[in-house]
Amino acid sequence: MRVTWDIFCTVVDNFGDIGVTWRLARQLVAEHQCAVRLWVDDLRAFERLCPAIQVDAARQWQQGVEVCRWQGEWQPTASADVVIAAFACQLPDAYLEAMAAREQAPLWLNLDYLSAEDWVVGCHGLPSLKHKNVQKYFFFPGFQAGTGGLLREGGLLLQREAFQADAAARSVFLASLGVVPAPDARLVSLFAYENTGLASWLDAMATGGTPTHLLVPEGRVLADVLRWLDLEQMTPGMVQVRGALTLQVLPFVPQDDYDRLLWSCDFNAVRGEDSFVRAQWAARPMLWHIYRQEDDIHLDKLEAFLHLYTAGLSPDARLALQGLWRAWNVGGEMAGHWREAERHWQEWFEHAERWCLEQASRPDLAAALVQFYRNWL
Repeated sequence: MRVTWDIFCTVVDNFGDIGVTWRLARQLVAEHQCAVRLWVDDLRAFERLCPAIQVDAARQWQQGVEVCRWQGEWQPTASADVVIAAFACQLPDAYLEAMAAREQAPLWLNLDYLSAEDWVVGCHGLPSLKHKNVQKYFFFPGFQAGTGGLLREGGLLLQREAFQADAAARSVFLASLGVVPAPDARLVSLFAYENTGLASWLDAMATGGTPTHLLVPEGRVLADVLRWLDLEQMTPGMVQVRGALTLQVLPFVPQDDYDRLLWSCDFNAVRGEDSFVRAQWAARPMLWHIYRQEDDIHLDKLEAFLHLYTAGLSPDARLALQGLWRAWNVGGEMAGHWREAERHWQEWFEHAERWCLEQASRPDLAAALVQFYRNWL
């Protein structure tokens, strides 16, 4: 009998939460033959990642996953064998009772946010609160042994390597988005939150010695781009040139196409959690805009990741990369940091490939979840 899984997702950051849970649900079905229900409270945000989603359907099947709308009055529903509350979302009271009513209690997991902080290793897999006879456990994705690892589908890196080695395939894909890269230009993607440091970074690229073609998917940072351009709007496909910088707006694309966009670029600026991980699998230099939290506790998470990520770099390259990331995440002046980072471009490129392979040497998140369930039985 197939193991049944219920994954609950409250959409908080538009695309990060649903992005992670949608990838996980698909992988559990495709690679581990699990029966998965994905409960989502905002199907319109989900539609941006999966255009086939029917936003008004209470239940539907998408790529082997049963997608259920989690809104309004909860209807009686039997509990699954494994229950995942993604990112500490609160399960419906009636569902908690259904879990407790099972003859065999389900495995209940809180799939937490990704962090490189040291304490994650010590907390991963520990019991949390209980509801009657049902015990909940912490499950932490992570970058180190002793954590749940990162989402990575089987064969992903081979697909990426083949794509990056095939110039014709990249050209065809980019053309499908209306992109014809500027001659001899460095191709850069920009997916970020609003950032006061963007203008200085755009200034640096526009006046720099390396031609840059900047691809900006529709999203929150576009308003800052328009302000720098002194334009009221740009629609997908529109191109603007300022000095050495060519800017182009892209439509918001489904997840698989976003992966290919990251693979196509020489440098990727990403945000949140889902695109952050996918940029690492792209094995290219990157810049992370971490989700801001109260009291700036997100900066502790940033520093923890930088400590791990930059460990293999030369001292000068490490300082340059750290300076760039720190400036970006406080909305600071970017121009000097960008120019300094460019001096170490080849080392950063090679380091990104090594980091990707190092992370891929560990079990992926879906496999780790399945193994945790088997060990728990």
